[in-house]
Order: sequence, then structure tokens, then C-alpha cells
Amino acid sequence: MAGGWARDGAVNEQIEASVSDELARLKARRQPQGESLSHCAECDEPIPEARRAAQPGVKLCIDCMREHDSAFQTRGGINRRGSKDSQLK
Repeated sequence: MAGGWARDGAVNEQIEASVSDELARLKARRQPQGESLSHCAECDEPIPEARRAAQPGVKLCIDCMREHDSAFQTRGGINRRGSKDSQLK
């Protein structure tokens, strides 16, 4: 049910392409590699043995990792609306 200049199924294709791009970006995220550190790379607090065993290659303590994960990270989005109507606005 496309409207205007878009062909049928165009909206679904845009949604599927956006989801595929986001999944590829998440899969490409670097995971910790190598040997775990015994102390945090940022605050130098000891990293518990259980955390090092559960996540090999960990470099940050839990508190620093939470802070790192909660930091706002901007990334460029893709405007997939290619209809003539959206280009006129």
C-alpha cells in the first residue's frame, strides 16, 4: 500500500534495509579480545576473577563499562525516503 510516487512494497523494503543495516552494524562491533586485564584500564580498580572468566578479554571494571555503555554515541543515519514528496520539503 504505497502512496504517491512510491511503488508497492517500497516502505517494507526500506524498513527491511534499515533493520539489515543495523544488524550488520551490531555484528561488526568489536568484542574484547586477548587476555583479560587484572585491573581496570581506566580507574585501575581490580577486575573480579568471575568477570574475567565470564568475558575473556575484558579491559574495564563493571562501573567503567556501564559509564562507557551509557555515553551517548552519535552515528550517521541514512535517509531512505526517496519519494519526490520528501525531496520537495
